[in-house]
Amino acid sequence: MTSPGSPTAYLVIPGEAVLVGKQPDGDSVRFRPDDPDLLRRLEHGDRVNPADDGTVQLRFDGVDAPELHYQGRAQPRGAAARDDLLAHLGFTDVRFRDDGATVTASTPRSVPLVVLARLVEVNGRPVSVVFAGPDADELRAAAGTWVELDGPLLARSVNVWEAGEGVAYPLLYTSTAPTLRDVFTQHARRARDAGLGVWAQDSSSHFPVGDAGDLGPEGALVLPKLFRRAVDYLRERSGPEQTLPAWLAAHPAGRDDDVVVAGAAPRPLHTLLDQSGDVVTLAADLLDLVFVER
Repeated sequence: MTSPGSPTAYLVIPGEAVLVGKQPDGDSVRFRPDDPDLLRRLEHGDRVNPADDGTVQLRFDGVDAPELHYQGRAQPRGAAARDDLLAHLGFTDVRFRDDGATVTASTPRSVPLVVLARLVEVNGRPVSVVFAGPDADELRAAAGTWVELDGPLLARSVNVWEAGEGVAYPLLYTSTAPTLRDVFTQHARRARDAGLGVWAQDSSSHFPVGDAGDLGPEGALVLPKLFRRAVDYLRERSGPEQTLPAWLAAHPAGRDDDVVVAGAAPRPLHTLLDQSGDVVTLAADLLDLVFVER
C-alpha cells in the first residue's frame, strides 16, 4: 500500500469488461466495477456517470488505437485493433450487428479485469491501466487500496502489450508519471523498429487532408489524435483555403492541444504542423510527444 498523493500511486478497482450491446474499440471497453464507489475516490471522480447497467467507458492510459467510429469515420486497422484487444482480454466468437460496431454476442459475455487508476478525464472516463488474466487475479486481493505502479508492473498491463505489439500508438499525457511514460516509449520504439502493427502503415509525418477519404479505412494511417482533429477540421473548416494548422489555432479550447516535445516547454499542436496544398507534415517524432492533460 502506498500514499494516494504519489504520482505513481494507483487505486485498485476490480470489475469486468462487458461487450454485449456495447461498441468496443482498440483502446477502450465498457467496464463494470465490483464496487462503483471506488470510482468516486479518484481525482475528479464526480465526473463519472455510469450507464444504467453500471458500466463506464474506460480510457486506456498511454495508448491510442486506430478509430472505428469517430463521427461516423474509421481508420485503417481500426477493426484489427479492436479484434486483437478483445482476443487478448479473453473474448472469443464476438458477433456484431450489421453496423459492424455493436456487439450482439460473445463468449464469454464478460471477462474479469482489474483497473488501476488515479483520475477521471474531462469526458468522464477513468484513465486506466488495465490488467487481465492471471495478472488481474493477482491484483484483485488489493481491491480498494492504493498501490505503487512501477515499471515492471506496468509492463504486464494490457496497455503496454498494445504499445509493444503495435496494436495502438503511444499517446502520453502529463498526468502519467515520467518513469511510466518511459515504459510506453521503450515498448513502442521496439514495435516501430520491428514495423509491427500500426507502424507498418504509419503516415503521421506526412499525410493528406483533401477529403475524409484520404484518412479513411483505405487511406493514410495517422496517429488517431491527428485523425480526430482532421475529421473535425474537414467538417467545420471555413473553406478549402483554411489549413488544418490555421483551423486548430482558431479552436484552442479542446482542439489545439498543448504538447511537450522532448521535454521542452509546452506549445500548441498547430505549431508542430505545416500544410502545403492538401498535405500536412508533422515536425516532431511521435515518440517525443507528451500532451498536456486538460
